Amino acid sequence: MSPFVLIHGAGDVGWYWHLVEAELRARGHDTVAPDLPCDDDTAGLPEYADAVVAATGDRAGLVVVAQSLGGFTAPLVCEQLPARLMVLVAPMIPAPGEAVTDYWADTGWDREPREQHDDLFYHDVAPELAAEARARGRTQSEARLAEPTPMRAWPAVPTKVVICRDDRLLPPAYQRRIARERLGLVPDEIDGGHTPALSRPAALAERLVSYL
Repeated sequence: MSPFVLIHGAGDVGWYWHLVEAELRARGHDTVAPDLPCDDDTAGLPEYADAVVAATGDRAGLVVVAQSLGGFTAPLVCEQLPARLMVLVAPMIPAPGEAVTDYWADTGWDREPREQHDDLFYHDVAPELAAEARARGRTQSEARLAEPTPMRAWPAVPTKVVICRDDRLLPPAYQRRIARERLGLVPDEIDGGHTPALSRPAALAERLVSYL
C-alpha cells in the first residue's frame, strides 16, 4: 500500500481526483487530494505547498501526483515530505526560480502550432461530469503568480511525466520537448485530453500504480 498525494491544477479543487481516488483505493492504496487556496489573493506557491503538507499529515513513502499548474507545487511538496516518487500529469514543469506568469513565454508555448478549440479542458469528459467540474471550479487568483518559485533545484526524487495524446492546452509535441529540455525525460503517454482524471480515471490510476 502506498499513499498517493494528488495535487489539482489552476482554479480547481481536490474533487477533480475523486474518480482516480476510487480506483486507487480499490487497489488498496491510500489517497489524499486537498483543496489548494488557489482563489485566495494572499496565497502563493508556498501556501499551496503548505496546504498539501498539512493535509498529508504523517504519511510516508508518498507518491506525489500533480496535474497542470500543480507541477509548480509538487516539487515544493517533495522538498518537505518523504516522497518516493513524483508523477507530473499533463503538467507545467517549472525551472528553478521561474514564475508561473513567465512559464508560457519561457517555454515557447505561444509559438507552438495548435488548432483552435472552444473547450481546452473537458472536451472528452462526459457532459454531466464536465458540468459538475465547471460548477465546482474556482477563480484562479493571479495576485502572486508573478512571484518566482522558491524551488532552487529539482528535488532529488525520481520523477515521471505523463502526457495526454489529445491535450488541447499543452499539446503532446510541446510536452515532449519541455520534459526533455527541463528534466531530461521521455514522457509516458496515455489517451485523453488535459483532464484525464475525469476522462480516463481507470487508465490513469493503472499507470500510476504501474510505477510502484
